[in-house]
Formats: sequence, C-alpha cells, structure tokens
Amino acid sequence: MSPLPDTVPAIVRARLRAAVRRPSRFTPEEIADRALVLRLLSLLLQYPDAELTAARPAVAAAGRALPPSPAATELSAFTDWFTGQEPQALERHYVEMFDLRRKSSLYLTYYLHGDTRRRGVALLTLARSYRAAGWQVGGSELPDHLPVVLEFAALAGPGAGEAPLRRHRRGLELIHRALADAGSPYRHLLAALLTLMPPATEADLAAVAELAAEGPPDEDVGLDPYAGGGFAPPGAFVPPGASVPPEQAPPALVPPSPSASSPNGPR
Repeated sequence: MSPLPDTVPAIVRARLRAAVRRPSRFTPEEIADRALVLRLLSLLLQYPDAELTAARPAVAAAGRALPPSPAATELSAFTDWFTGQEPQALERHYVEMFDLRRKSSLYLTYYLHGDTRRRGVALLTLARSYRAAGWQVGGSELPDHLPVVLEFAALAGPGAGEAPLRRHRRGLELIHRALADAGSPYRHLLAALLTLMPPATEADLAAVAELAAEGPPDEDVGLDPYAGGGFAPPGAFVPPGASVPPEQAPPALVPPSPSASSPNGPR
C-alpha cells in the first residue's frame, strides 16, 4: 500500500489503515451459508404456485442441511408447516397475508414513502443500484419486491448486496410484526431474515411503532416518476393493500458474465 500524503488528516489516515487491516466479517463458508439462507427466503416468500409446492421436500431438505443457527431454526419452523399444507390452503393464506394487508405487503419502498412521488424515485434508485452491480432483473416484479431484494442480496454478497435490506430494516420489522399479530407461519421467514441483520435500535423500534399506528405517507399521485424504468409490470400498478392476481413470475437475477459464481440453492 502506498504511503498516504502528509496532507491527509491524521484521523483519516488512522481509520484508513484500520479499514485495510480489518478482516472480513464472514468466512467463505459463512458467506455461502448466508447466501443459501437468503435464496431460500426469496423462494419461500414467492407465491406458492404448483412448481414451488411440488419442490417443498427439496426446499425443506436444503434448509435442514444448513449449519445450526437462529435463521436455520426459523426456516425449519416454517417448512414444517409449509410442507404439511394443502396447495389451495397455501395459496389462500399467501394472498390474504401479502396481497390484502397493507402492513405485510412485500413491496419495501412502500413503508418508507407510501404512495408518493418519492416512492417512484426510490424504485428508480434501487433499479439503478442493481444495474450498477451488473445485475438484470427478469420477470414482472418491481425491484423493491422482497423476494427480488433477497435474491440480489444472495448473489451480490453481504456488503452492497444486503444494503437494500439494511435500508428497509424498519419495513421488515413491521412486516414481521404484522405477520406475528396475524398468527401467520410466514413470520418465521421474516424472523430468519432479521437474525442476519444488526439488532434494531431504539429509534428503529419507535419508528416501527409510529408506522404501525399511522401508516406510511399518503399522496394520491400514483408512481408516475417510475414510468419507463424497465421493471414495472404491464398495466397499472396495484398499490399494496389491493387484491392482485396470484400469477407472479418469480424474480430472476442474471449474473453479469458466465464466470460470475453464486451459491447453489433451490430455485
């Protein structure tokens, strides 16, 4: 490493050197396990169509193969329920939890911005961050749909890949609370995700309580600033809380080159 110029303040010089010496928070094995957890969460938070319900034994086995951890325990609790339900019951429960309830919508920017112009800008920013990392989002979902965000986190890694999750931590807390209040087993998936994130601060918890009581900002303008962003599904956007058709294409994030590697996990 080249020596720092004398013009650089001492505190900056010290912190830069500390950053260079600081080891990675995770070993390669831990990164791979973490990516698998995120990919399983992404998969299980998608609509339980025929393909997903048919794959339930394989998905549950992948979860059981994870090293012991709080996230693995929560995943196991969910798959125990998930594998024992009739497909039609799973479909009804999913629609009720995620399509008909505003407090457990899976569109993360809604919790920060509501149906305002700022949400359109946030969607564009998120889409651009995917592109800047070299990823392309396929399918018909918006870039803030939680399964899409989780897939990106799994593929791009704990740093930049998980940044959108950290940015929307308060929304994730609210979704977890709403699912827990409803007695939904999907609460285990949000609990698993939250175990991977830094603990909530008092400010986070206060903000979540306020959001639960008052809801996100409201502005009856739609998402016009997002028009043409390349990710909006055909037709008009249906805001969280409205009933939407269950036929949702699963998110597909395409690596930028054949040499890019990603942990193998059930799709």
